[in-house]
Amino acid sequence: MNSDDKKPSAGAAVKIENVSKIYETRDENVHALDRVDVEITPGSFVAVVGPSGCGKSTLLSILAGLVPLSSGRVLIDGQSVRKPHPKVGVVFQTDLLLYWRNVLDNVLLPIEIKHLGREKYRPEAIALLNQVGLQGFEGKMPSELSGGMRQRVAICRALIQEPGLLLMDEPFGALDALTREQMIMDLQSMWRRVHNTVLFITHGIDEAVFLADRVLVMSPRPGRIDLDLTIDIPRPRQWTGVHEDKAFQHYVRRVRETFEARGVLVER
Repeated sequence: MNSDDKKPSAGAAVKIENVSKIYETRDENVHALDRVDVEITPGSFVAVVGPSGCGKSTLLSILAGLVPLSSGRVLIDGQSVRKPHPKVGVVFQTDLLLYWRNVLDNVLLPIEIKHLGREKYRPEAIALLNQVGLQGFEGKMPSELSGGMRQRVAICRALIQEPGLLLMDEPFGALDALTREQMIMDLQSMWRRVHNTVLFITHGIDEAVFLADRVLVMSPRPGRIDLDLTIDIPRPRQWTGVHEDKAFQHYVRRVRETFEARGVLVER
């Protein structure tokens, strides 16, 4: 059992029921998702892995209320999602910071949009930046930051809203290897403090197993859930040396075997 299991949860409950998505195009219809059923308990960290084009990002966009589903339904804390939900924060692969606003102003942007009181949330914004190693960078512009630093700002911007559900779409995909490893550790630390619900989309099997309580493996398009794997590794987890851990190796192998059975990750 994970050491975090007894902590109170700040997370939202998520229910994905028989969700399918078909994109209509001029040439042919693209069946992106096919009857996806997932239930996520509050405060859990769920990673979704799958080959390119399997519908991972489509599923996230549906949860975010950015893309309508074709059939089925999605519930967040029992409420049907038909538009962006106030309890949801989103982090994309690109940081999407506003280049004309400094770091602090970028973090506080959702607060301003929702008219929640900028000065009230200013201490929280500074505290979040301190937690990710950006103390003293509040007045810097995005152009003065590295890629990893900008992505930390984007995560703080999502967390300032205290989202019950944090959706992350390959947030570390564009980073170099060392920065990515540090960001993985930073995200684990932040999640253990906040203990909200996270749905994390990634291509990285190691990344998914390291971070998640559950790993959902999606099939090639149309996307279905091929494997729902519970990760029973105590927290906090250390990236250094984790690849020698027998339990970690077992879970990574299970995911790889699922891909191989579908013709993914095989020699051609």
